[in-house]
Amino acid sequence: MWGYYVVLALRSSVRSKALTTLVIMLLAFGVSACMVSYAVFRATTSDPLPARSSHLYIPQIDNVGAAYNNEGEPIETLSYIDAMALWRARKASWLTLLYATKWQVESDNPLIPATSLGGDAVTADFFSMFDVPFRFGGGWTADDDAQRSNVAVISRHLNETLFAGQNSVGREIRLDGQLFLIGGVLEDWNPRPRFFDAGSHGTVYAFDDAGDIYIPFTRATDMKKDSTFVYCPTASRQSDTSHWDAYLHSECDRIDAWVELATPVDVDRYREYLRNYAGEQQRLGRFSWAPNIRLRNLTDWLPYWRLSPSTSTLSMLVSASFLLIVLVNVVGLMLARFMRRAPEIGIRRALGASRVTIYGQFLIEAATMGFVGGLFGVALTLLGVWGAEGLFEPNIARLVHADTSLIALTVLLAIAATVVSALYPTWRAAQTQPAWQIKIN
Repeated sequence: MWGYYVVLALRSSVRSKALTTLVIMLLAFGVSACMVSYAVFRATTSDPLPARSSHLYIPQIDNVGAAYNNEGEPIETLSYIDAMALWRARKASWLTLLYATKWQVESDNPLIPATSLGGDAVTADFFSMFDVPFRFGGGWTADDDAQRSNVAVISRHLNETLFAGQNSVGREIRLDGQLFLIGGVLEDWNPRPRFFDAGSHGTVYAFDDAGDIYIPFTRATDMKKDSTFVYCPTASRQSDTSHWDAYLHSECDRIDAWVELATPVDVDRYREYLRNYAGEQQRLGRFSWAPNIRLRNLTDWLPYWRLSPSTSTLSMLVSASFLLIVLVNVVGLMLARFMRRAPEIGIRRALGASRVTIYGQFLIEAATMGFVGGLFGVALTLLGVWGAEGLFEPNIARLVHADTSLIALTVLLAIAATVVSALYPTWRAAQTQPAWQIKIN
């Protein structure tokens, strides 16, 4: 029966070439516009660490008060005082402190010019907490943090530039004029968005590539390396390395902190610890306001921080509105297409066909057109994904890709949209009175 209805749909399409072609092309354009926007939206809002995001939390402590905080919300990063207090307390199973910075990288090879590269100063737990993959070697230990060791982990890209992709573990690299021993080389690792250091790197750069250099947090502090982005509750936001110790113990916020908490009980305990710590700072006279702390996991943090670009959300809304307009037009075309076949419907009803049968025939006919429209929509979607650089920033456009799920979803959306659009025209067609149509014809 289904095959017979498909054959009827094809015959009807041959008789109504113009209407059929118009319906198919409208669907193809509407669905493809929606799916290209969805591909961008999916790329910019996906979970960067789906296996661990629910256990990774970012602690916030308000150290600037209502006059300088974010409308009652604590600043996203921590001051050096608070960050070191959390690190020394060790109230979480895993904890890492980090901040983004830049390095002057020099090679012993005179053919490779010195260059400035971004990276992060991190503590040892960083690599395990964020499942950072290694090509050669590994990260450093907590003892290296304590001893402020000159060790470094470099990216695969930098390793290929300096050492032609060979195992460089045990070799040295010069950073800001000082020699560092390479302990590990990363595999390709580029979480999107770049969530782990967004506070110290800047949220507007959330879709930049991850850094090429990682060194111990304590060593970077000894070298007076500042973070890329600093928030100070004063007019000046620049670090003063000539008074470095005073700067470290100021209320400038510039350090990202992450903790890993396995259970809800651990979360409650750590939140209570943060509240008690802030209360202690109030009693000591450092804070003149009630404890104001937050503890959000990565899943909740991403929408709060609004790392996804507004253009992707806006384009999704615009394309969905365009698809809705397309479907309204498809309803009108379907109505004209089906009502032109009133004599055929009247004869079929007179010969014993039920209204359910008419519904089945016309909805399958609509699904067939939707399937064909979906195939054309896939072609237009692939073209749109390829041309995404013309609509979005390059660092976002390169994340957009077409996979099997996107292609399947395009076809399914086209079929579903066509069937929904055909419900009212089908209902109108099924109301045809057989006696009236026979009398007229």
